[in-house]
Amino acid sequence: MMTHKFNCHLFTVLIAACLLPAPLRASDADYQAGLKAMAANDTETALHNLELAVEGNPDNLQYANEYRQLVIHSKEYDRSLKFFEKVTVEHPTSANLYLNYGFAYVDKIPIAGSITQVILANNALTQFSKSIELQPSWIAYYTRGASYLFWPKIFNRAAFGVADLEKALDLQKTGPQRSYYVRTYISLGDGYWKTDDLKKARAVWREGLKTFPNSAQLKKRLSLRGEALQHAIEAGFDPDVRVNTDLKELWVQN
Repeated sequence: MMTHKFNCHLFTVLIAACLLPAPLRASDADYQAGLKAMAANDTETALHNLELAVEGNPDNLQYANEYRQLVIHSKEYDRSLKFFEKVTVEHPTSANLYLNYGFAYVDKIPIAGSITQVILANNALTQFSKSIELQPSWIAYYTRGASYLFWPKIFNRAAFGVADLEKALDLQKTGPQRSYYVRTYISLGDGYWKTDDLKKARAVWREGLKTFPNSAQLKKRLSLRGEALQHAIEAGFDPDVRVNTDLKELWVQN
């Protein structure tokens, strides 16, 4: 894949256009109505209004993210997947919509059987790839890269994860520092560990700790050896344990 280089100005534009909530527009009324219904524990009305908000502004990460979190709470996974399938057909050029579509597959993985989990994970990768094709961004590269690491070693996908996470790391170094960027150092090191390059893994974790000196996960990885390190890393890739796909921290100032 081609390596995309972004200068600081373009990265700032990307953040503003893709990661932060869009300005108020017609669909914001539906979003606010959805939040009001959620507060009143009216799940059906909330889901309906949040779907209207996403349809009205499909590239808004916040709308679709809030919808997915309610889907997880209500266990309406099939409804969610059908909804995202329909909306991506209607809006085939929305990179952020494909990103949330991929997360919708990930959200269902913990409740599925082992064979279905593989299918869901592969479908998620397909949507993440479409998002990257439309508009390469830190969140898309990080997400697809981290997703590759969940695959068992026999699938030989860890190297693809490392490649994506390297791109994510390059992108985050061109703009303002964000607290969530620590994830890239953790996951990239894990990726190198999964490709049997412990030296590079430790180098990445050490680099991350210089930038994020309070990271408990980086400190733990650097303090462990052998089977203890293996258990610590593999515990994070259990398909039966829900992955936190809430993107809220992307638009919360930190």
